[in-house]
Amino acid sequence: MQRFLNRFFQFLAVACAVLFAPAADADSAALQRKIKCGQGTELRLSSPDSSQGNLLLVEVRSAKPLKEIKAGWAGKELLFWKPEAGVRSRLFLYRALLGVDLEQAAGKYDLALAADTQSDEKVSCNAAVAVRAGHFATESLQVEKQFVEPSPEQLQRAQEEQKKLREIFGRVTPERMWHGKFHVPLDGVTTGKNFGKRRILNGQPGSPHGGVDLPATAGTPVHAAQSGRVVLAEELYFSGNTVLVDHGLGIYTFYGHLSEISVKVGDEVGLGALLGKVGATGRVTGPHLHWGLTIDKARVNPLQIVNLPGIE
Repeated sequence: MQRFLNRFFQFLAVACAVLFAPAADADSAALQRKIKCGQGTELRLSSPDSSQGNLLLVEVRSAKPLKEIKAGWAGKELLFWKPEAGVRSRLFLYRALLGVDLEQAAGKYDLALAADTQSDEKVSCNAAVAVRAGHFATESLQVEKQFVEPSPEQLQRAQEEQKKLREIFGRVTPERMWHGKFHVPLDGVTTGKNFGKRRILNGQPGSPHGGVDLPATAGTPVHAAQSGRVVLAEELYFSGNTVLVDHGLGIYTFYGHLSEISVKVGDEVGLGALLGKVGATGRVTGPHLHWGLTIDKARVNPLQIVNLPGIE
């Protein structure tokens, strides 16, 4: 009996040591994600580092209301919103999305935050965000010759369309137009492929794939990932029938290769609104939906906004 009790207490001691021992790696990561900014304010990052094409949630928690927040990262200004959760919390919460472009150079970047309380007290802090290389795969595809060697007229059209898209992505609607979580735009689909892949088209290097390919048969309904405003609904040279939705604060979702378009520019759409149907228009090898996400002109894997906690 005594031998049994001795073994039992040895086991209990080991179990308690494992259960209550400090997790050095977890605590270290937590410290990197939480930075004191003064005046009862704290800066939090959803991760201490990132990689090309990733998305981070930036949160400011303050014991006092802040009347202005300015945060810069890699030459860009973050735009904050007040989440609904802030109404139920004793803290004042402010959140923003930080998008790391899929071709952002690897390295360490400084996130600098400055704010003022209602009584003009100064708040400031800095956080280093490390960006790792994405290590994207390379694939070879065979497409129609005109999409690799376009005529002068086709090339001019494609360049004009790219300029138009850059101008749209450069516009920032100052208010948030969505409420709640983002959703994958195809019913029953939870994952996609090919984001960031470096493509060899007909033996020639092409641009990296700026979205995910969602599998579906032609004619499958395509829904808005969240509420917003349609800012483009037309046929483009490379992406075929295309819809672009502005969700506010520099956030855009992109829907390409549609067989048909069900909305027009200026339409206000809600979560799940019908935008069109899956097709095989533009530069494709078969029917699918090309779904893209742009955050302040950074091309980010759109599946990350679906799974990121705190986005609502």
